[in-house]
Amino acid sequence: MARLLQGPSKLHPSEWHNANSMQRASTEAQKSRSECMTAESWRLVDEIEKTTQKTQSDVNKKLEQRREEIKFWRQELDNKLEEIVHETEILLTFKNRLERALEGCKEQLVIAQKCLLYRQRRVGIDLVHDEVEQELVKEAEVLQRIIALLGHTLEQTNEQIRRNRSAKYNLDMDLKDKFTALTIDDYCASLTNDTPYIIYADNAMKLEGNFVSPEDWIDFSNINVEKADKQRNNSLALKVLIDGILSQTANDMRKQCEMVNTAFRNRVKEVKDAKHKLETLLAMVMDETASQEKNIAALKKAIADKEGPVKVAQTRLEVRNHRPNVELCYDTVHSSLMSEVQEITKNIQRQVEMMQEENLLKDALAQAQTELKGLSRRQLSLEEEIKVKENTLYIDEVLCMQMRESVCINNY
Repeated sequence: MARLLQGPSKLHPSEWHNANSMQRASTEAQKSRSECMTAESWRLVDEIEKTTQKTQSDVNKKLEQRREEIKFWRQELDNKLEEIVHETEILLTFKNRLERALEGCKEQLVIAQKCLLYRQRRVGIDLVHDEVEQELVKEAEVLQRIIALLGHTLEQTNEQIRRNRSAKYNLDMDLKDKFTALTIDDYCASLTNDTPYIIYADNAMKLEGNFVSPEDWIDFSNINVEKADKQRNNSLALKVLIDGILSQTANDMRKQCEMVNTAFRNRVKEVKDAKHKLETLLAMVMDETASQEKNIAALKKAIADKEGPVKVAQTRLEVRNHRPNVELCYDTVHSSLMSEVQEITKNIQRQVEMMQEENLLKDALAQAQTELKGLSRRQLSLEEEIKVKENTLYIDEVLCMQMRESVCINNY
């Protein structure tokens, strides 16, 4: 109990001094460490600030470079887009030229075929495979080859236009993406540490989605540019080809058309000459027919004129031969009878000669009538041949040549 009432044990003064010294030393050490920590913290803050500023500055520079890079490629794509659109528009005009040329060829082919069909209506000797028909057949063949060539070229043009539009679509899509990317990077470049509404994005560091490398990004746009250049160059080459084809085909068509027209003109002149000669022959035949008809009338009259004297002579001879008995005696009038007999004999001889002349006239009449029939047949034949020539001239000069006047061959 007495121990419990005793006070705590007292420390030695040296211990007290030691304890105070230790407190001071400990506090100074703590302070020193704190000061070092503070200094380190400020250094670290300053370093981090500088690093952050440098990093942010680098990012800003790279962002600016990226924006310039996007702008560069956007300008390149825009230039190629303008070029391909321009070439496509020009190619559309070339397509229109091809279509009009093709339509013109088809119309000319129809005319050539109609001419061939019309000329089948020629008749008789005029239904001949002449130079006109040969040139018309050649013209139809030339036009068919040209139509096939223009049709194939038109298909090429349509395919090239499709490819141009495909290249344009790729450029449009790439430009659209570039515009969106530039808009985003422009917004990013405008952000500062003091910009309102900036936030923490925990998932921003995750590389999700189909990220591509910068090389692939450049290659993608470069491929689109190269495709556009290729299609533009193909369009330029195709335009030169179309120009050449249209020019050459127009020359071929014009040349063959003139060959046909020249053949038509020559043939019409030839038929007209033949018709004129036939008409001249017909006039000669008709004149000769009239002359022969007059000749026959004269022969008939001459025969009729000889019938009276012959009948009189024969009748007198017959009557004199039938005198009665006494009248035939040799009396004093014998000498007179002898003279009369002699006269009768002479008359008989003359009558024989007249009969021979009558037969000659009849033969001449028969020959004249035969010639008249021949002339009539020749007249009918000439008239029919003239009608054949008139039919041919109507077909060639009226139906065909007037129809061919509507043919207009352009270079398109």
